[in-house]
Amino acid sequence: MATITPQILVSLVALGMALAFLSADRRSSTSRALAAALAFTGVAIMLNHGLLAEAAHASGWLALPESLAIVTMLEWLLRVRRTVPVPEDFDTRFGDGVLRFGQLSGLAYTVFALLWPQLRVDDFLGAAGDSRAFTRAGFWLFATPVLLAVASGMTSLVLLLNRRPDRSERLRLLAFAGCTPFMVSGFVLPAQLAAVSVVIGEMILLIGAVQYHVMQGQRGAFMSRFLSPEVARLVAERGLRQAMQDKQLTITAVACDLRGFSVFARAVPSQVTIQVLREYYDAVGQVVAQYGATIKDYAGDGVLILVGAPIEFADHAARAAELSLQLRQACQRCIAQWSQLGPRLGIGVGVASGAVTVGVIGGVSRLEYTAVGSAVNLACRLCEQAQDGEILIDDATQRGAGRSNASERPPLNLKGFGEPVAHFSL
Repeated sequence: MATITPQILVSLVALGMALAFLSADRRSSTSRALAAALAFTGVAIMLNHGLLAEAAHASGWLALPESLAIVTMLEWLLRVRRTVPVPEDFDTRFGDGVLRFGQLSGLAYTVFALLWPQLRVDDFLGAAGDSRAFTRAGFWLFATPVLLAVASGMTSLVLLLNRRPDRSERLRLLAFAGCTPFMVSGFVLPAQLAAVSVVIGEMILLIGAVQYHVMQGQRGAFMSRFLSPEVARLVAERGLRQAMQDKQLTITAVACDLRGFSVFARAVPSQVTIQVLREYYDAVGQVVAQYGATIKDYAGDGVLILVGAPIEFADHAARAAELSLQLRQACQRCIAQWSQLGPRLGIGVGVASGAVTVGVIGGVSRLEYTAVGSAVNLACRLCEQAQDGEILIDDATQRGAGRSNASERPPLNLKGFGEPVAHFSL
């Protein structure tokens, strides 16, 4: 029966952390990579210092979990890099290439172990317990690929921090930097000290990861009131760069604003105005989330909604029509409550469908998801023309939604459109 050693307990902690990250966020590619790195770390400790410690003298294959732990940890860092936005003209290939070099160095460690298994055990593992070990060629044969992998990870991390990621991202990156010396020391420290060193590294990584997930969860819970939850899942699964890259999409834009808001804002205290806007945005956000749409813009009492971007829907026009009806109903309920606070408010909605270009614009520190195209402009123009309680839709939306109950209105001459625009009222 195997003796329960500190190393076995440390390996179980690593395996437990791997399972926790995987079960909590298995759709995220970064969480899967981190879980794999922790799992391989646990297996490596278990095999080389725990249950099969004696077998380490017989087989270089026992170095493979250590190499895979290095490779997957650098893969985690690579995937984190791909979720952090970059300026349009910024070249990330060097940082990515550095990580790939580090992964090859990690695999070289196993190759050397297969060629010289006894040398790895005698001159490298636990070498800090023998002051003469650092003067031996065998020690540096195995230390070199490990140190190159560490150096590549630290270099890529510095390059990533220079891109000024947000606070939650910085926390987990700094946790990675803080845990690395303790984890790597586990190779060369005596068995008992190695267990302590590795578990300290695990705790540093856990603290950073938990802080990241807590902050992301708080942010997601807040933003999901206004943005589509599907967008958050898309970014988590594919990363920001892949999820938000520029593309041509056919969507339906919905614009709405409050009628009489300027008069209302002048007549009531500013605190009342802010409270009305909060309730208004909340009502809009709840309706938008029901239809998988995305709020592109808030501008005072005006809201611009995208149906079909970045999550594509074949029935975007029908969704937008239903969303508009629900939006009018929700806002009119709020307006009835606000009538006691000041001058009467109203709601107008404009809807238009068409091809647009969607993507992310802005600098490194501030980004905005936007859509550019005539459909967006037309929705805003129709919203301007809508009277209190009216929903005006263009011809493309009427055809796409198949709304037989839409009544045709005389064509409108709208700013920015050369020909009169056919439109309907829901």
